[in-house]
Amino acid sequence: MRWTAHRRTEDSITTDLFIPMGLSLSTWFHNRTKKHSSSFSSVFSSLAIPTSSRLKIILNSSPVPPRDSRSRWSSLHCSPHFLLSADREEATRLPVELSSDGVRADTGVKDGLHVWEVMWNANHRGSHAVLGISRQSCPLQASGYNVLVGADSQSWGWELQSNQLWHDRRSRGAYPQKRRMCCTKSIPPWSSQLSPSGLEVPDTPFPIPERILMVLDADAGTLGFVVDGHFLGVAFKDLPCGVALFPAVSSVRGGACIRLRYLNGATRNPPGLMALCGLVIQHHLGRKRQNQVDKLPLPPVLQRYVLSSH
Repeated sequence: MRWTAHRRTEDSITTDLFIPMGLSLSTWFHNRTKKHSSSFSSVFSSLAIPTSSRLKIILNSSPVPPRDSRSRWSSLHCSPHFLLSADREEATRLPVELSSDGVRADTGVKDGLHVWEVMWNANHRGSHAVLGISRQSCPLQASGYNVLVGADSQSWGWELQSNQLWHDRRSRGAYPQKRRMCCTKSIPPWSSQLSPSGLEVPDTPFPIPERILMVLDADAGTLGFVVDGHFLGVAFKDLPCGVALFPAVSSVRGGACIRLRYLNGATRNPPGLMALCGLVIQHHLGRKRQNQVDKLPLPPVLQRYVLSSH
């Protein structure tokens, strides 16, 4: 066990005694957290689902370099009403009436845990704005205004305006699932806000922001989404295993611009010990204090690892 000495300072209440490094680190976190509580909040925080350590590490890791092949839309599997950028990372729907149009990624995955970032301006979605995955073949153009991703047995989609999940021509319910929130503030007894089990979550669809992360676990056969930094749980399960699955979108709005970027992935192997240590350290530091790693009582090699993974 490594031992280290500390004096009483503004950020620490340790004494001049020699104490274990792990205990001094824990004390440092405790006192710094009290002084720098995070003010970040989101309507989706009450709907968040605990994530696995594999997913947490991916979400806290630096993304792969730009221009990764998994960030490109396919020029072959694309409606003629979609125009692709030169790097094929951006797809723009042309202003065509009475048409539903889709495009899927150029590269799919058969195994592992993978995260893509999709940028889609909420003001440029219109109705039937669907994000999801598909197998090798799925419908990419149809007459009228319809859901395409999720319109057959080969695709699974989340319609962003209504929050409905679609698969095999059927709506599979709302996502995220709306749960009751526990009441944390004192509300007068005459208030009508309370029900026997807490505060009701509104029945209206949640407005989905521009940036959405799509989480595909090809090993477990699940698809989920991260919004505002919160994992909203599994949207689809029992996806086919051992076959290529591709990110896909469909739209009916002229001018809709949809950008795809592959962020990172992991194999089914458990995370390494250093990665887990870095994850815990980043969690306790919070978003606003990641530049204070050098102040931690940590070995230099671990400090460098935490800084490089942020």
